[in-house]
Amino acid sequence: MMTGVSIWKDNEIGCDDSVMGSGHRDDKNSLGPEQLASLGHHKFPPGLTHTPKEIWKKGGRVFSVLLAINLMLLSCTLVSGGAFHDIKLHDYDVFFMLTIVMLIAIIWMLFYLIRTARHRDAILCKDAHAGPIWLRGGLVLFAVLTLVMDIFKTGYYSSFSQCLTAIKIIYPIVQAIFVIVQTYFLWVSAKDCVHVHLDVTRCGLMVTLTTNLAVWMSAVTDESVHKAQTKNPNGTHRMYEIRSSPSESCSCDGNLCRVFQDGYFWMYPFNIEYSLFASAMVYVMWKNVGRLIDHHENPMHHLKFKLFKKTFFVGTILGLLVLVTGIGVLIVYEIQVNNKNPVGKKEQALMMYYIFNIVCLGLTSLASIGGSIVYRFDKRDMDRHKNPTRTLDVALLMGAALGQYAISYYSIVAIVASMSRDTISALNLSYSLLMIAQHTFQNIFIIEGLHRQPAEEENKVDPQQKEIYGLTFVNMNAVSLRVPDSGSALPSATSPTIAIQAPSEVINSIKFSKEVNWRRRFLKEISSFLLLCNIILWIMPAFGARPQFDNDRERNFYGYPMWAAIVDICLPFGIFYRMHAVASLLEVYVMS
Repeated sequence: MMTGVSIWKDNEIGCDDSVMGSGHRDDKNSLGPEQLASLGHHKFPPGLTHTPKEIWKKGGRVFSVLLAINLMLLSCTLVSGGAFHDIKLHDYDVFFMLTIVMLIAIIWMLFYLIRTARHRDAILCKDAHAGPIWLRGGLVLFAVLTLVMDIFKTGYYSSFSQCLTAIKIIYPIVQAIFVIVQTYFLWVSAKDCVHVHLDVTRCGLMVTLTTNLAVWMSAVTDESVHKAQTKNPNGTHRMYEIRSSPSESCSCDGNLCRVFQDGYFWMYPFNIEYSLFASAMVYVMWKNVGRLIDHHENPMHHLKFKLFKKTFFVGTILGLLVLVTGIGVLIVYEIQVNNKNPVGKKEQALMMYYIFNIVCLGLTSLASIGGSIVYRFDKRDMDRHKNPTRTLDVALLMGAALGQYAISYYSIVAIVASMSRDTISALNLSYSLLMIAQHTFQNIFIIEGLHRQPAEEENKVDPQQKEIYGLTFVNMNAVSLRVPDSGSALPSATSPTIAIQAPSEVINSIKFSKEVNWRRRFLKEISSFLLLCNIILWIMPAFGARPQFDNDRERNFYGYPMWAAIVDICLPFGIFYRMHAVASLLEVYVMS
């Protein structure tokens, strides 16, 4: 008869042998330190299928999720309503709400750092997959640029202090404090698996996550309003009923004011990415509350970040070439499109933009296909351990790609249905088709790489063995060492001797090692090339290249309101996809 009825997951066994009792393998994902300490001496009663802590684990998660949903709906209502003239909501109402929730999140993060994390039994183990160094490094970079944006925004709103409410000046200051506290919090705590204050921690993490998403929505809306006014100050482009910024009775006439205004709008893409990166890391922390992990079976625990090791730099050089070319194309495109040039110049800028993107998307699609083919012959095992970080990465890649899928399919339908036969329409159609193909093939390649075990390091040969075998690599399993006794002149049948097995096994081992190294280098080249290409594919739409509105085919087919709604909702997800793909490709590069 089984005395324990709970199911134990092999990939989540205990992290601290002194805390867990020996010989008991029960489901402890949500048990507190007191219950964990007593498991070594007590068993659950026969007939008890779930412990009270396990039952409330579900309730605690549901309560925190409901809290986040309600806060998110409130944020959506205020942010969307405050962007239009005919709704009696003002942008300072949005700023007031965001300031309040940011202050709540700041207070909770300080409580976590001062009380929860310092509890004796708070952190029993850490998730090695969560918060890798390259992700935290990117978060710090975006945080610094967000602080620059807050400085510009504070200076911009201070120029209108006589005609603006105080909350508009307070908001960027509070946001700067929130960014500083959250960045430090995620840097030191992203890997934590908390086992005290479980329900408070879950609710605090969900409030923090929702706050980041609300800030992201506000930034996307403000950036869309700014782009609409830049394209057409008369309000007939995209959101033509948008509210003026910062106020109808204020004007930005001074040079310093214009510097602040242009500066903080140029920093918006970094603030948007910071909010999304922080949201992803906070979600993984929420999933890890009450979780136990076995690091003995975690290959990422000992994985080191080694850039440009065992590569021929081909992918890096080609990627840098594409990146530099794309920056030049973006500069020329912005100059020719936004300076009211003749129609011919605008058509040339669009053709240049589409041709570059078609070439870039075609190359990245071929590279992704090649990498996926190499994975078909990869002998590494699949990593099937429970991993909230990888699950989230896959979900974000698939979900964020839907934004660009939607824009591409709407463009395809508009071009085909309108029977357009000009060059711009043909390029636009090819661009849309390749965008769908590139997202599909790249997602397959990234997901294949994320689910592979990291490449094992080559066995280091002992110096004494090098003296015997030299520097030639051999399969150590195919060799047996027998050293003669010091007193015997000739080896006998029972005395140790040096014997080497059949050389065919050594040759096969050398061939296998070369094959593995070739595949590894090929995957690294592909990963580095795709990484750099995704950076330029993020830079272009994030910093103003919007052919969806400069090309009037779809706009004339669907009309301004519908096409503006499609692009303004879907394009931010497409932009986020590129930056998240960069982070995932960097992980694939390290694991190759």
